[in-house]
Amino acid sequence: MSSLGDLYDDIVEDVDAVFLFSPSASLFDTVVGDEGAPPVVVVSAENTVGAERFVELPLEFDDVRDRVRFGIEGGIQREYVDEGAVVACATKLFDDTVDTVVRVNTGEFVRSGVYSLFTDSRADPSVIRAVLEVVIELGKKGQKGKPVGALFVVGDAGKVMNKSRSLSYNPFEKSHVHVGDPIVNVMLKEFSRLDGAFVISDSGKIVSAYRYLEPNAEGVDIPKGLGTRHMAAASISRDTNAISIVLSESDGLVRAFAGGEIALELDPEDY
Repeated sequence: MSSLGDLYDDIVEDVDAVFLFSPSASLFDTVVGDEGAPPVVVVSAENTVGAERFVELPLEFDDVRDRVRFGIEGGIQREYVDEGAVVACATKLFDDTVDTVVRVNTGEFVRSGVYSLFTDSRADPSVIRAVLEVVIELGKKGQKGKPVGALFVVGDAGKVMNKSRSLSYNPFEKSHVHVGDPIVNVMLKEFSRLDGAFVISDSGKIVSAYRYLEPNAEGVDIPKGLGTRHMAAASISRDTNAISIVLSESDGLVRAFAGGEIALELDPEDY
């Protein structure tokens, strides 16, 4: 290898597609306008460049691996690329502009389910994003400076309510408030210091707080060291079409469960 140019050429040589993560208009036009360039997939919060192949990015994943994984899983599910394709991913790592290019063989790529977490859930993706934002902020600030644990079950609320029981008076019983409203988010953070799970409907309505989940945990396997809150979250996500989002009081991480398995794990301090 004689130069940096050779190194770059090796990364992008014979790729089946190029994934551009939150590209500027000029970068997108340059790549698309390159004669003989492979198909281009844009992964971003909004399709501001008018890309033909687009995957919506619901969170600006700070971990580059999670960001790339989400984009590729979305590209495969939307049939922009085949499983087994070799792709080049251009994303940002140290700056606000694209500064990193990686080569990924999707045939050796372990799919995490993070894309399906947002797209295959009964809940609207914006609702899942709003709940994650609440949990991330709670993870960063805690309650009065102290770490706190919390559990939110999103979607399939009727079935979730049937598989749980009330621990106390439900402050949301006669209300019609939705997650994402700044005042409601403050209420959620305040109530999170008490026991039980929040139940949120597909559309984001707060159905209940203080719910004790009673799914069958038999056969559910979670990583060693995670406690009863995570077991309940995994079990209810397996037995219903809901997803569960857990803030761990012990290690401070946020984990999302779908189909009984962890689909997303992140550190609030990275956001």
